[in-house]
Amino acid sequence: MKYYKMRVAGLDRKLPLCKVTDDLYIAAFVMFGDAELTVACARELLKRIPEYDYMMTAEAKGIPLIHEMARQHGDGYYFVARKQPKLYMTGVFEADVRSISTAAEQKLYLDKKDARLMKGKRILLVDDVISTGQSLSGLEKLVACAGGIVCGRMTVLAEGDAQNRPDLVYLEKLPVFNADGTIKE
Repeated sequence: MKYYKMRVAGLDRKLPLCKVTDDLYIAAFVMFGDAELTVACARELLKRIPEYDYMMTAEAKGIPLIHEMARQHGDGYYFVARKQPKLYMTGVFEADVRSISTAAEQKLYLDKKDARLMKGKRILLVDDVISTGQSLSGLEKLVACAGGIVCGRMTVLAEGDAQNRPDLVYLEKLPVFNADGTIKE
C-alpha cells in the first residue's frame, strides 16, 4: 500500500492512498479514533472562526471534529445532517449529495426541530475534508431551507480543486494522486 505523509495541526500522519478510479487515488484522512488529531485540528480551526450562532456538519466523519470544536468553544449545541432519517426526527428537510469518497448518490436530512433553531441564525459549516464540495452544497441547501444564513465554511483539509475556493477556510492542502502514487497535476 502507498501512503502520503503530511503534517496537520502540528502532528505528522501517514494517509493510505485509496483508489477512486483507475487513474485517481485519494489519501484517506480519518479522524475517527485519533483523539490527539481531533483535539489539535479543532484547536487550530477555532483560531480562524468567524462569528456564528451554531455549527453544522454532515454525518459521519465530521462529527468528532465538530463535537470537539463545540466543546473547546463552550457551545451547548450543534447540528448534524443525517444520512438517513431517524425515528426520533419530527419531520425532515432533505438535500441530494454525491461525495468523492462514496460510490452512490446520498441524501442529507435535517430534523425540523433543528431547522426551527436555525431560522435567522448564522451557521458555520464544518467538515474534515472538502473535495468536490458536494457535501458542503447539501449542507448549504439544508440551511437555506431552514431559513438560516451560512456565515462560513471550514475544513481540516482542502482536497484537489477545493484548495482554490476563496470561501473556504482550511488548515492544509491535500493533493489527489495518480495510480503510481505521484501527485496529480
